[in-house]
Amino acid sequence: MSQLRIATFNLLHGQPLAPDGGPRPFPADPGAPLAEAVAALDADVLALQEVDRYQARSGGTDQAAAAAKAMGAADWRFAAALHGRPAPVAGWLPDPAAPPGIRVYGPGEVGDDAPPSYGTALLTRLPVRHWRARRFAPAPFGLPLRVAGRRGLTPVPDEPRAALAAVLEGGQGPFTVVAAHLSFVPGWNMAQLAAIRRWIADLPRPYLVLGDFNLVGAVPRTVLGGAAALERTAPRARVRVRELREARRARPALVEPRRRRVREPRARLQGWHDLARTPTYPSHRPAVQFDHVLAVGVPRAAVGPAAAPRTAVSDHRPLVVRVSL
Repeated sequence: MSQLRIATFNLLHGQPLAPDGGPRPFPADPGAPLAEAVAALDADVLALQEVDRYQARSGGTDQAAAAAKAMGAADWRFAAALHGRPAPVAGWLPDPAAPPGIRVYGPGEVGDDAPPSYGTALLTRLPVRHWRARRFAPAPFGLPLRVAGRRGLTPVPDEPRAALAAVLEGGQGPFTVVAAHLSFVPGWNMAQLAAIRRWIADLPRPYLVLGDFNLVGAVPRTVLGGAAALERTAPRARVRVRELREARRARPALVEPRRRRVREPRARLQGWHDLARTPTYPSHRPAVQFDHVLAVGVPRAAVGPAAAPRTAVSDHRPLVVRVSL
């Protein structure tokens, strides 16, 4: 089996940061710090979140294309969660002329005249059999959060999110990788993660789900394991109910014996596990892990060392793990 470097990185639109975590201005070549950070990761598969495309705040860079060039990607996709421009604290001002729904860009759209956008990207050096993308609507409410440059907590609305899935050709056959950026609203992000598990159910295993989930600890793997358990038990439960109803109709109503309650065995969670457990946020002094690489169908013996190196961009550290596939 070949050993691959799998990575996820929330870019914070490639924002350069000082050693104390404060923002620095973009250089004359605004894509250079991002390209340098991505090249240093030397990833074979890279999931990116908070990616800008043609945004003025990041120098008009097509960041997915710049990152793909830096890592030598054979193929890549950028899924625009929204088209528009950022508004301080208020979230985003959508472009009214942009087409509705999700829009996916790849190597064939580099240098086009599409409107500024923001979303999620997935880049790979491996051959790709299949691409898939979906968009998640924002939560109907936001949360009070700490915002750089403001004191205390500031109400921040949620934003649309995007996920990308790719079926890649590994040394032992195909496997599926998902890049996702989930809501910061508790519960809403868990529902999005469970929806991703259902969304890829027809794609080949093993599964690797990468990204900034805005969830900590064992919550992500528990959500994915629970979604898988529900998928297995739901069809059996429906069949059992149908059988009981048919049996009840077939018996005479006055002589129907008392039915003993049958307890169905609980389904066990199916092996979702974290491939890396290390704090990734904030980048200058990591205290929590919002960024995850989760897998099912990958033997633990196939997982190598993980790292969260410091880079010159973003308030998140990238998470890199070696996996034999």
